[in-house]
Amino acid sequence: MTTTTLAVLVPLLPFLGAIAGLLVGRTAPGFVRPLAVLPTLASLALAATVAARQGGDRAVEAATELTPTGSVPIDLALFIDGFAALTAVLVGVVAGCVQIYSTGYLRDDPRYPSYAALVSLFTSAMLLVVYSGDLMVLLVGWEVMGICSYFLVGHYWETPEARAASLKAFLVTKLGDVPFLIGLFALAADAGSFRITRILGAVANGGIEHPTLIALLLLAGVAGKSAQFPLHTWLPDAMAGPTPVSALIHAATMVAAGVYFVARLLPLFEASQAAMTVLAVMAAVTMTGSALAALAQDDIKRVLAYSTIGQLGYMTGALAVADRGAAVFHLLSHGAFKALLFLAAGVIIHAAGTNSLAAMSRMSGLRHRVPDAYWTMTVALLALAAIPPFAGFFSKEAVLGVAEHVVTGTGDSGAPAAAGWIVLLAGLVTALLTAAYAMRLWLLAFRGHGAEAPDHGRQPLAMTTVLWVLAVPSIALGGLAFRTLPDWFDGHDLGPTLTTSVLGTGLAVAGGIVTYAAWRHTGTRAAGVPLGAVAAHPQGDAARVEAEAIATHGPAYGDVAQAPDPADPGRLLLGPLHRHAAVGFHLDAVYSALFVRPVRAGASLVSFLDREVVETYVRGAGALPRWLGAAVRGAQTGNVQTYVSALFAGTVVLAVAVVLVATGA
Repeated sequence: MTTTTLAVLVPLLPFLGAIAGLLVGRTAPGFVRPLAVLPTLASLALAATVAARQGGDRAVEAATELTPTGSVPIDLALFIDGFAALTAVLVGVVAGCVQIYSTGYLRDDPRYPSYAALVSLFTSAMLLVVYSGDLMVLLVGWEVMGICSYFLVGHYWETPEARAASLKAFLVTKLGDVPFLIGLFALAADAGSFRITRILGAVANGGIEHPTLIALLLLAGVAGKSAQFPLHTWLPDAMAGPTPVSALIHAATMVAAGVYFVARLLPLFEASQAAMTVLAVMAAVTMTGSALAALAQDDIKRVLAYSTIGQLGYMTGALAVADRGAAVFHLLSHGAFKALLFLAAGVIIHAAGTNSLAAMSRMSGLRHRVPDAYWTMTVALLALAAIPPFAGFFSKEAVLGVAEHVVTGTGDSGAPAAAGWIVLLAGLVTALLTAAYAMRLWLLAFRGHGAEAPDHGRQPLAMTTVLWVLAVPSIALGGLAFRTLPDWFDGHDLGPTLTTSVLGTGLAVAGGIVTYAAWRHTGTRAAGVPLGAVAAHPQGDAARVEAEAIATHGPAYGDVAQAPDPADPGRLLLGPLHRHAAVGFHLDAVYSALFVRPVRAGASLVSFLDREVVETYVRGAGALPRWLGAAVRGAQTGNVQTYVSALFAGTVVLAVAVVLVATGA
């Protein structure tokens, strides 16, 4: 087969698997798991083949007109360059691991057929975004992911937290999609096409009349989809969905789509210095704010959610200094270790019977109950903290290195120096905070004191195998990509610089040491504190345990006010800032005051007017004929003499009226 044919099959196979899974889910449930896993693995194999054939060389292009639309045609087009090929492989790897993991994690879930089909459709949509060479076709995959996320986040719909989180994710991302759509149409109007190659050609020739306005409109959609400030608030709440869904959204789909989009159209954003500065500020606020929030979270999945937001900030920071190679490099390495973190967290939640780190810190021996999750999560946390030689070190240092080049003027980037300073300083601060919350999570989850952790037995082999599979790229991907794949990243060196390596690693080590010292200081006060109301769940399905943990662990999804955990080093490190960081610096409250309450007040006013004004006229319009009818019925006596008398009286009245009119005339 030609490379083009193989590329078409990559997003098509998961789509067909989703349709087939929905059709046979009830009639032949034995086929649901093969239809979930096999098409995704086949898509991964084809994506790897396409990447091998593409080889980082000239992009693979193909197009056919989808439908005649007048002056701006829509084409069914492929555009696969080196970083698109690698991103597709990442999507396939993570989606395949999630599907295999889910066969064990949700083995007793009656809604597994629809869940598996939605995951396959989610995967297909992301692959369509990655391979698409036309922005309108890309938009189809972009919107399908939003719909799938709504259903997957709300998988545990019986819990109010999941229902609220799914609705919030949908509405916040759609809020960003409105200006995004306007920006796409404005861009196509200027360039005369939705084709990416033609748009980039128009940018190179100066054919875009309003690059700043268009770039800012597109950034609104990117902020919503990739959970960047100020539209990031949906992502921590989306943890109400099943853990495998969290892994898929955070590692390879949905949030990666926004970063990928900016990387694909980076020359457009480079055409506006203002847009690049805005992107840098957005990245800096996102990465530092989310790292502080992660240090204050009690729910293990919310810690990882804020971690994702921060790491996406690194990627957008690299794009803000005009280096998509570093951004995509970090996207790939982050995808591996973040998927591992979430899937390992799912095993830990099942073993502990709770999402709460405070509860885990009061359990002893949890690491011995889940040795596979313990070792693999340790690897992933080291990668997250960017400790050499793990994958996160190389990719994070690539970001800091390109920012340093902009600051010192040693690179060939056209990014403004202010953007370089913003990204570099924020990245170094975030390196310190990332190591701190990674160490905090590891200590609270695995070094607890108190009651013996519950024993739920060994996890299914499908779940533990996936953890070790993802541990390999978390260890080796950074060095491999740095050494052997430079051509895939725009042909330039992604090696770390000495300055940022020393500073970044030193800050990371310092963050870990300080957190450990704070934990040792606070840990003695936690010894012997009973587990309290957080009960260990009996042995059962992991998904059921997680659903119960979500339903019972209110602080993770609602009011964060709770009894202080004496073992939590985050409280000591953040001090008075802790309670503000725990609620995401009250951004949800600000949105509620600025948008939610006015909209609800307006809705209440409309309801009042409809009920008290409009309905009053409607009721009056119906009551008046009834009253007239009642009056007329009173005259219907059935007496003939009465009717004749009335007829005679009426005739007299008419005659008198005629005489008066004639006399007056």
